[in-house]
Amino acid sequence: MSGPKRKATYVDLEAVPPHRVAELIAGELYVSPRPAVPHAVATSELFGELSGPFGRGQGGPGGWRLLFEPEVHLGEDVLVPDIAGWRRERMPKTPRTAALTLAPDWVCEELSPSTRTLDRTAKLPVYAREGVRFVWLVDPDARMLEVFRLEGTHYLLLATHASQARLRAEPFEALEWELALLWEE
Repeated sequence: MSGPKRKATYVDLEAVPPHRVAELIAGELYVSPRPAVPHAVATSELFGELSGPFGRGQGGPGGWRLLFEPEVHLGEDVLVPDIAGWRRERMPKTPRTAALTLAPDWVCEELSPSTRTLDRTAKLPVYAREGVRFVWLVDPDARMLEVFRLEGTHYLLLATHASQARLRAEPFEALEWELALLWEE
């Protein structure tokens, strides 16, 4: 007869090989493979599309700090969003630490067969609890972007953009861009 399951700790997370992504959610360790190339392309293209105008203010309003795969400690949970963004008024300087404890204003999760359920069912409630105002879910296989805004304690789906759409999406609606830029042809 086994006893109660042991709560995973940061020590367990640190023991995960570096070629995997490790996260702690509600005391459970989740280990995912690094993204496949088409998924990495979509994330990289999106980061590039947003970082110039919003991160550096090149051809856009600026005002954001965008980070690729930051380790974010939210209470006892440790998450690694594919991309996260903080408004500069909330994070005037990038901390000189290995991990961040300030909840992002926006996160983007790249859905893959190995992370789809984790991203939707385990991570979204943590983001909502911590007040992450906007979440984007990008699905390269379906060639789709879902845009969510936090309303109270739950996310409201604002829009679903598919395939070749030209779009403006909160919180980056100041820029119109083509969703097709994310899909490798």
